[in-house]
Amino acid sequence: MRATDTLSEIEALTANLVGLSLSNEQNFPSTHGDPKSNFEITVKNAGALTVALRNVSYRDIYSTLSDANCFNMKLLDGALVCLRYRFEAGKLVEHNLGYFPSPDLEQFQNEPEIYLSDDIYADIVERNIVPFPIRFDFNADEARYVDVDHPYSHLTLGQYKNCRIPVCSPVSPLAFGGFILRNFYNTVFRKFSDDIPAPKFRFAQTISPNEQKIPHVVLATR
Repeated sequence: MRATDTLSEIEALTANLVGLSLSNEQNFPSTHGDPKSNFEITVKNAGALTVALRNVSYRDIYSTLSDANCFNMKLLDGALVCLRYRFEAGKLVEHNLGYFPSPDLEQFQNEPEIYLSDDIYADIVERNIVPFPIRFDFNADEARYVDVDHPYSHLTLGQYKNCRIPVCSPVSPLAFGGFILRNFYNTVFRKFSDDIPAPKFRFAQTISPNEQKIPHVVLATR
């Protein structure tokens, strides 16, 4: 999957979620460099993304990203979607894909009738939901890679330091968007699934044989 394909998928995902009124605020991606050599696809005020790696409260992480306007999309419940990809010599070397749900559903608390009257909000107003962040990270640096313990591509749930669930390959923007919508906005996903673009490309597999022996994430185009 080339840099230009990745950029096109981010733009398609953003435009689609805006068109379906699933995104309340959005920033189209910023780019630096040449897609055929060194190229970065990032988001406004990307420096704020480092807060997601610090040992601070989740509420502070969310507030830092939101206050810095550091997100590609802010979804209807305040959740932030952040996508960053970096290529060297035309090859993907790093990505950071984050989903940061709002610790408070403040708008629901202020205007509950809006949420309760529309079934697309059904998945986000349940009182027993515990919001937690999700990150798909990829780094091709062999110095950082440790078989099984630190896979090249991995999924981290809830900011747990050593939660690195192996993923078969880097994750494309549309695969990430589909994962978030299918699992956390299922009512919306089922209602608009025909309008949500499917991923056309995928990155090469990076998972090791040992990582395939433990629970891991397999990506597939539909």
